[in-house]
Amino acid sequence: LIPEEQIVITLSHNNYIKRLPVSTYRAQNRGGRGVQGMNTLEEDFVSQLVTLSTHDHVLFFTNKGRVYKLKGYEVPELSRQSKGIPVVNAIELENDEIISTMIAVKDLESEDNFLVFATKRGVVKRSALSNFSRINRNGKIAISFREDDELIAVRLTSGQEDILIGTAHASLIRFPESTLRPLGRTATGVKGITLREGDEVVGLDVAHANSVDEVLVVTENGYGKRTPVNDYRLSNRGGKGIKTATITERNGNVVCITTVTGEEDLMIVTNAGVIIRLDVADISQNGRAAQGVRLIRLGDDQFVSTVAKVKEDAEDETNEDEQSTVSEDGTEQQHEAVVNDETPGNAIHTEVIESEETDEDGRIEVRQDFMDRVEEDIQQSSDDDEE
Repeated sequence: LIPEEQIVITLSHNNYIKRLPVSTYRAQNRGGRGVQGMNTLEEDFVSQLVTLSTHDHVLFFTNKGRVYKLKGYEVPELSRQSKGIPVVNAIELENDEIISTMIAVKDLESEDNFLVFATKRGVVKRSALSNFSRINRNGKIAISFREDDELIAVRLTSGQEDILIGTAHASLIRFPESTLRPLGRTATGVKGITLREGDEVVGLDVAHANSVDEVLVVTENGYGKRTPVNDYRLSNRGGKGIKTATITERNGNVVCITTVTGEEDLMIVTNAGVIIRLDVADISQNGRAAQGVRLIRLGDDQFVSTVAKVKEDAEDETNEDEQSTVSEDGTEQQHEAVVNDETPGNAIHTEVIESEETDEDGRIEVRQDFMDRVEEDIQQSSDDDEE
């Protein structure tokens, strides 16, 4: 009999995986230094985390549209400093597959929850969660699409959400989830957004009909902004969407579009391995057409490669180190699990970053964003993983 306990499962950018007891991460106040979570080599970092029970399920969705499943206890428990094991040693990934989304689920037989998929070419699909209750270690098809397409993200929903899909050229469409007819596990899906030439989907998220959430946009040159969700009108699925930022040479294409409440922190990672943690509430709120303000200073040939949303649970500070947990209704809630490590020999470095923020009068305010609790992760290996 496997004892039931709360665990954290981490997946790195280079597809290393491991689990730890939640108790490994001690409760800390904001601004604490954190604990070292992993040893890491160049160009790798923790990209996804979920918290769950050892008896809960983890669904792994890949860029190739396949899904794999493990029980929490089937992921090897290793030491806090361990690099983890290659994910291919835990699940039978096919060639060139990388994990796009990792979702923790308590009850795979639930009739009240759905999975919503979005692909790079703008295809969207809704499927009942119960369709994924019988997935073996070899995996199964989760969504079918053309050869030039790939799965960008998957979200667990209640069936009553609004779907938001955002693109690299800063278009965003919002439509009711109810307009998506539930399809079978292997179905192709339908057009979610019509893409203009050269554009592609970079983000998928959900919001409630009367949401007070905001849409967060981050661009490749380190600019970002918040805009109220309700500034984006509901429209018919398959439209071209509306502008969510003005794209220029200064700010670059969009790399992240997601929803936030204003209570989260944001982890921004560059291609050079520099990581910065920001309070989302410190990011200026602007209109849909704004370019945004500078969130991170970038060196020559640097760009933002990954953005992770991390949220604190005020009721349980031990969850301050968790990025995703399973609630009683089976849906995912976002938390955080990032730590700071100054261990000699780690190639990815953490540093104090100065970022600029433009106030309402257009003045530039320079402040220091301290790297409290950045988790640096794992030895470089086979496959790269997304945000």
